[in-house]
Amino acid sequence: MKNDHFKDKVALVIGGTSGIGLETGKQLLAQGAKVVLVGSQIKKGQGVLEELGNYGDNVCFIQGDIRSVNQCQEVVEQAVSRFGHLNIVVNSAGIYIEKSIGEVTEEEFDQVMNINIKGTYFICKYALPYLRQAGGGAIVNISSDAGINGNSLATTYCASKGAVTIFTKALALESIHDGIRANCVCPGDVYTPMVEKQLLDVVDKEQYLREMASIYPIGRIARPEEIAKVICFLASDEASFVNGAVWTVDGGLTAC
Repeated sequence: MKNDHFKDKVALVIGGTSGIGLETGKQLLAQGAKVVLVGSQIKKGQGVLEELGNYGDNVCFIQGDIRSVNQCQEVVEQAVSRFGHLNIVVNSAGIYIEKSIGEVTEEEFDQVMNINIKGTYFICKYALPYLRQAGGGAIVNISSDAGINGNSLATTYCASKGAVTIFTKALALESIHDGIRANCVCPGDVYTPMVEKQLLDVVDKEQYLREMASIYPIGRIARPEEIAKVICFLASDEASFVNGAVWTVDGGLTAC
């Protein structure tokens, strides 16, 4: 039986061409939503559309660089122009850097901040009027365990994700009177292209992944679909009383 949990809903997924964002887009589509996937690379976006071809006109790709405030506005407006309204926003774009504070350059700092928090902030800003027009909606921002606890050699990433966590709480208070809920999801390590990038210069990749998994009480890192299920729940009417939540999906890491 077809699942129409998100029937007539339009979702905008930033960072929607890979990893958690792509898996979230797939699950929203499977549950009846119309989905706009946003990414910075046209070729990757076209490949995703081919992969999702069975959803036809219910899915589209928009190229956008969310480091630019103007492009944040354009992405939101194009999404509404494509499907007529907007109900759900998922901010899943992210970049990771692992360096001591003494090694981080201003350019690297700006790159992480611009993608992880500036883009998230301004996508929300420009989406809010359309969510109000739709009578309310849901925003789900992707933070991290690093947005709750400090991680070694990750001051820049922690600063950006800590900002996402607290920004989401503040936004939840500001927007709930318009029927708009805002929550954030804080995953631990997830086997996505971000982790694959970390593995590029690693000689023994299997050992590296075993060591990564060893710090998690559950004994492994997450799969993208596990995070996406939580995102979809928070975006759904089933989470109607959940607002301003910091939802850890980290196998018990931050419980230690």
